[in-house]
Amino acid sequence: MHGGMTSRRHHAGPGLDRRSDGPEGRQGAPNASDPAWRRAILERVRAGIREKGYSPRTEEAYLGWTRRFLRWAGDKPPAAVGHEDVRRYLRYLGEERSLSARTVSQAASALVFLFRVGLGRDVSWSKRLPRPKKGSRKPTVLTRTEVRLVLQELDGLPHLVASLLYGSGLRISECLGLRVKDVCLESRTLSVRDGKGRKDRTTVLAREVTPALRRQMEAVGRLHRKERADGGGWAPLPTALHRSKPRAGWLLAWQYVFPSPKVTVDPKTRRRGRTHRSVSLFQRSVRRAGQRSGIPKVITCHTLRHSFATHALRAGMDARTVQSLMGHKSLRTTMIYLHPEMAGARVMSPLDLDPDY
Repeated sequence: MHGGMTSRRHHAGPGLDRRSDGPEGRQGAPNASDPAWRRAILERVRAGIREKGYSPRTEEAYLGWTRRFLRWAGDKPPAAVGHEDVRRYLRYLGEERSLSARTVSQAASALVFLFRVGLGRDVSWSKRLPRPKKGSRKPTVLTRTEVRLVLQELDGLPHLVASLLYGSGLRISECLGLRVKDVCLESRTLSVRDGKGRKDRTTVLAREVTPALRRQMEAVGRLHRKERADGGGWAPLPTALHRSKPRAGWLLAWQYVFPSPKVTVDPKTRRRGRTHRSVSLFQRSVRRAGQRSGIPKVITCHTLRHSFATHALRAGMDARTVQSLMGHKSLRTTMIYLHPEMAGARVMSPLDLDPDY
């Protein structure tokens, strides 16, 4: 093995060691202590990702894998790093670090992108990369009674957000990314913009959630009017909308439904305003609510989304409709929710059959 082995354990993959990201932060920005060639490669990868129009989360993941792989390679210059190093690194992630097949596959995709865009190399070898087989896992689903028990353990904004996750089938990032213009209380619909896969969709807004959501939006309106009077009130806009519609960010319609308690400066415009609240706050609240409820399941924000799909199918909703509401690319993804549905309602054990059957 080459000289980078001693530091690999700190740069093997996400979540293995929190120190691995170092001063670069979550966005994988080049570290000033890195060699100039490494910073240049990271910037080329970043530029290529944005040119392709990949999501911010993909950018964050790819830059993280690029940095970790280059650190793992040690002092090797870029010209000396080859596809055999990629093979060894992926084998290391799977065998020594025991990362999931999905994580190793993501790392492989990121490194192929690094070689093609960041290093400008031929990647015909990528088709022969060993890709671990992804297992089929059933989602954790709560019963309707269990959902109520979890919601009873929450109040305030965490209760409202959790109710939207379950009542509308939202991902937590989609929920916190809602803008005022995306909510229609009259028709009880929510418009999800730029969801997973850069897709927009419309989903249902539960009648039970509407009063609390109305109060939240009224509070956002009062806060926005106050901040506009003080010279603030800017909401960061997607892509280059701040150039094509320079005043849009000042409008109430573009404000986040769940604005951050902190005023920050938009790096694109240098204007003061608020982005949305932190995802981790609500993830922690739901996890703790699940623990307090006494339910013997690992409950996360995504568990509420899973439960939405399963309960919608149980209520007789068409699978294609559920697919549309959930934003699934393939109906096969939606169909995984039929497994717990069948086990819970439609399939009877032979032990429960009448003796004369």
